Amino acid sequence: MRIVHERGMVHQCSDSEGLDALLASGSRVAYIGFDCTADSLHVGHLLQIMLLRWWQKTGHKPIALMGGGTTKVGDPSGRDETRQLLTSEQIAANMASIRRVFANYLRFGDGPGDAVMANNADWLDTLLYIPLLRDVGRHFSVNRMLTMDSVKLRLERDQPLTFLEFNYMILQSYDFVELWKRHHCILQMGGSDQWGNIVMGADLGRRMLGAELFALTSPLLAASSGAKMGKTAAGAVWLNGERLSPYDFWQYWRNTEDADVGRFLRLFTELPLAEIARLEKLAGSEINEAKKILANEVTALCHGAAAAAQAAETARQTFEEGALASDLPTVQIPRARLQDGVAAFELFADAGLAASKGEARRLIKGGGARVNDVTVTSDTQPVTISDAGSDGILKLSAGRKRHVLVRAV
Repeated sequence: MRIVHERGMVHQCSDSEGLDALLASGSRVAYIGFDCTADSLHVGHLLQIMLLRWWQKTGHKPIALMGGGTTKVGDPSGRDETRQLLTSEQIAANMASIRRVFANYLRFGDGPGDAVMANNADWLDTLLYIPLLRDVGRHFSVNRMLTMDSVKLRLERDQPLTFLEFNYMILQSYDFVELWKRHHCILQMGGSDQWGNIVMGADLGRRMLGAELFALTSPLLAASSGAKMGKTAAGAVWLNGERLSPYDFWQYWRNTEDADVGRFLRLFTELPLAEIARLEKLAGSEINEAKKILANEVTALCHGAAAAAQAAETARQTFEEGALASDLPTVQIPRARLQDGVAAFELFADAGLAASKGEARRLIKGGGARVNDVTVTSDTQPVTISDAGSDGILKLSAGRKRHVLVRAV
């Protein structure tokens, strides 16, 4: 565990010395759970994925647990309201899409150190209610459950918490029991907001099986500015290329704040610590080279080296040569709509360069919006087909680093 401690990836551990002793004696199994509430994970999950990657790279076996069962209940952690319940078909489709991300980070197979992708629906869907109450529920104290942040904060804010959600921590805890029985898994990892649930799972394994189980969490991340990790004005920074292009993903990391470069290099890349120490000492305009390295390394892990190289080249053409790079994100607009003219604020919102029409208006009023590199002076300024070239394409820009091509079809 020395590597993840040195890279700042550990927030809490239930028994660091005991866990280190077990790891020194042979290969061990650990897991992290991911619910399937969307068809892609996002940057907020990336530290967890890197923990699994380092676990495997250091000779141990990782399990990526898909929440095919727990997604049907909904994790109340960090929520003021009940999550939207998804159908079994939606959950299955989301799971299939999420699976593709892990193939870029983990080596799957049948070998002793190969990763496993499990689905907790395999055991949760078959549980019978009375046996669950007798065999599992009797080990849980309602008094203790009410102290969990996921419950306590909802009640303090006078927000309703359904009985369905109240059961989530029981099911998550039971996952640990099943994974110990099926794979002799000894460690559950997760974000620090999951600490209570993970510890309860380790405690349940001790009570039901007499097993020695461990809990480890990573820190919840925010940028130095206080901005939530993985969120931009345009929405979440998704890991699936269908939800967010590799170019936009690359740009997200290229736009990292200066103060965060070293920390993000340690957390999200595999560069040697000595090289990271050198890069984070760069000052002035030189820090931009470190940001490009960060963007290249993270994008290569998530989307492959070729996609990272293409994103870097697209950025170079766009910013250094002023060219209209064909690999920029593209949205299609009906030609008839452009014939009539579209208000600039509507077009910028539709293109995803602003999260709402109100935000698009503010972008334009602040002088940060451009059409074909010409500043938009009015939020109602019409953008028409005449603004497009002979190929029916025009370029929208928000600030200096975010661009989208609009293609008339």
